[in-house]
Amino acid sequence: MRASLLQVEVNPYEPVEARRERVASLVRDQAGADLVVLPELWTVGAFAFESFEEEAEPLDGPTATAMGRAASDAGLWLHAGSIVERGPDGVLYNTSLVFGPDGVLQRSYRKIHRFGFDKGEAVIMGAGEQLVTVDLPGAVAGVATCYDLRFPELFRQLTTAGAELFIVPAGWPARRREHWSLLSRARAVENQTYVLACCTAGTHAGVEQAGHSQVVSPWGEVLAEAGEDEEVLTVEFEPERVAETRRVFPVLRDRVLGLPEPRHR
Repeated sequence: MRASLLQVEVNPYEPVEARRERVASLVRDQAGADLVVLPELWTVGAFAFESFEEEAEPLDGPTATAMGRAASDAGLWLHAGSIVERGPDGVLYNTSLVFGPDGVLQRSYRKIHRFGFDKGEAVIMGAGEQLVTVDLPGAVAGVATCYDLRFPELFRQLTTAGAELFIVPAGWPARRREHWSLLSRARAVENQTYVLACCTAGTHAGVEQAGHSQVVSPWGEVLAEAGEDEEVLTVEFEPERVAETRRVFPVLRDRVLGLPEPRHR
């Protein structure tokens, strides 16, 4: 499988519509990849809380429309990062969008763990309640977002649901960059899965972003890692390695706290 992680810079001086068009062009440039991944809230910025209400959109809004067309034009699977979704009930959610090569929205995921400690996202947005997996060609992907990375129980449940790779878009701050790198590797090692972790670059709302998007193997090896600036990180990996890693080092079968063996296709 060939995957490209688009580490997009969220520049507060770039209009949202201009960034949307620029990112759609970047997605089209990845024709030939199997999967493209975008960061969390790249249209508005994960810490630009004051803009969430203004930039909120439905699941068929301008970002979904542009990303669906880009996925179709390039003929690839696209995890389009996340948007500020305005739900039918008016509640805002941090919602990830996954499109198939036909440009059709296949799955959406509302972020379960909201960051902020009683402020920011934690009070502005509603919490998701559903685990989400996506059947990609050759692998089942479990979907999570940014702060979710700190909660290993979510990833263990995704593993039990059959996930062989995790896709994690983020707007992780630079001051906790070491946590970003460490936790991405930890989720890979403890679940024996690939992790595709895609962060934003630049600075918005006064918060410098971590960058350093990475792809981690089921053995915890960093197969590719971006720097701090906007970058396209492309890597080829073998989904079959998940089953092989679990076969030669069958740690998951020794769990004793009530969870069944992970499902295999």
